[in-house]
Amino acid sequence: MDTLLLLNPIAFSIGALKVHWYGLILGAAALLGLLLVIREGKRFNIPQEVFMDMVLLGVPSAIIGARIYYVAFKWEDYKDNLWDVFKIWNGGIAIYGALIGAIICAVIFFRRKGYNFWRMADICAPGLIVGQMIGRWGNFVNQEAYGGPVEESFLRDKLHLPDFIVNQMNVEGVFHHPAFLYESVWSFAGLILLLVLRRQKFMRAGELFMSYFIWYSIGRFFIEAVRTDSLGFQAPDWIASLVNGLWSPMTALGFEQGYLDPAYGNVRISQLLAIGIIIVAVVFIVVRRVTGKASAHYSDPIVSSKVAADDIGHSETVAVEEDKVTTAPIEDQDDPKQVEDKKE
Repeated sequence: MDTLLLLNPIAFSIGALKVHWYGLILGAAALLGLLLVIREGKRFNIPQEVFMDMVLLGVPSAIIGARIYYVAFKWEDYKDNLWDVFKIWNGGIAIYGALIGAIICAVIFFRRKGYNFWRMADICAPGLIVGQMIGRWGNFVNQEAYGGPVEESFLRDKLHLPDFIVNQMNVEGVFHHPAFLYESVWSFAGLILLLVLRRQKFMRAGELFMSYFIWYSIGRFFIEAVRTDSLGFQAPDWIASLVNGLWSPMTALGFEQGYLDPAYGNVRISQLLAIGIIIVAVVFIVVRRVTGKASAHYSDPIVSSKVAADDIGHSETVAVEEDKVTTAPIEDQDDPKQVEDKKE
């Protein structure tokens, strides 16, 4: 059976410029995520320009971080073709790299604006997961980020997927797990969870952001092993056994691990990173609670220290001006005796 492509990866062309669906989908993902963040930011009286500027800086930072992360672990494939490093429209970006790039940018940006990073990160968390939920469909168009081989009946009869997804998962005559879809659905469930959590009174500063990482990493750990394009490295046997043991419940659901090229290693980097992130996030929440550093709640007001400083300076200026207005008439008032002399 030949590969059935329902969508041309190129959406349209403007002269020699080819616009790819991949880029359009990522752009739409960023836009919808931004709108969600702006809407929540209004509850805290945060100007929407703050988030718009953050996206203008954060998206390029995320793309650069994602590409650097991917290329670093597949340097052998790029060292002789450096121009290919810049061809991101062909895919080959790593979500964890994107998060690293975006977070570094956000820490610097929000601090320059005078906002607490953890408070702003909480507001941005649902927008991040929306971006991932939609962005994964760019992989669908490119026929990438799919899982190992699977019977067509598994997709149609067990998962009950529509034809346009089943057909697109037919790569060179072999059907594959739609790993992109698994992650998109997991992200959608995570979005609902975050929207519910952020309205709970017990949520403290930074905990919604950590909840995002915990949820996403749990899903990524199990979905990553299904894929056949994972970045890997050579780890001790006990680590490989631990990772495989944690993933083994998936076999009861009819899933099998995708192929991992031994040349890259015996452990998928994203799986190991997911475990580490979950542990760090849980420890972060517990330690901040125990030490009392998590005193601010999610629902508490958010104020920029720079805005507050400007307000104080403005108030002092106004007070000085008022003093001048109050005292000026007294100082400038003519002496009664001088007035009488003038009349004479």
